[in-house]
Amino acid sequence: MIISSAKPFEEILKLLKDEDDIFIIGCNACAAKLHVGGEPEVTMMQQRLEVNGKNVVGWVIPSAACSVASFDSLVEKNPAIREAKAILVMACGSGVSIIAGVTDIPVYPSNNTESLGGRSQGEVIPRLCAMCGDCTVYYFGGICPKGQCPKQLLNGPCGGSMEGKCEVDTDKDCVWDRICSRLEKMGRQDLMEKVWLAEEIEGQILCRN
Repeated sequence: MIISSAKPFEEILKLLKDEDDIFIIGCNACAAKLHVGGEPEVTMMQQRLEVNGKNVVGWVIPSAACSVASFDSLVEKNPAIREAKAILVMACGSGVSIIAGVTDIPVYPSNNTESLGGRSQGEVIPRLCAMCGDCTVYYFGGICPKGQCPKQLLNGPCGGSMEGKCEVDTDKDCVWDRICSRLEKMGRQDLMEKVWLAEEIEGQILCRN
């Protein structure tokens, strides 16, 4: 699940200040589950834009904004998109990019994309993965410290961790406390013996043991 949050409405109005005849595209996948691009949010956005003097020609909510096949597929869902002079996409950055790739109509984002997360037992969990391209999550009991530790520490908790709580966000458990508990349950404490070195190569942090 791509974790995104809604931009302040005032910021959206600034983005659209020179635009009218707006078509809104939501997303029935991640954005809908996060309540930033489902039908209730799309219809509310339409109302707010119209109250502020914008003409909204229509809207559509594809199953996933990041997998729209073509402009024609959007036309099939709502032909009013042909009348649009601007498109507001209520999805993650991937969805915005895909929509922009199938049309020459200016495309604007209503959301900010934050991280790769997931949903478990009804709870949305952000920052599960750092999308670093060098996955080592097995060595940490399936818990990614690069994605979930604010300091991206790879060799245990920082000195600020107290009683299993994160120094940066004291409301959350220290990810390293969770990693240690997980490896103990797996009987794989030996994985903690690995020492991970960080190298900065072309602006990216790559890890090796």
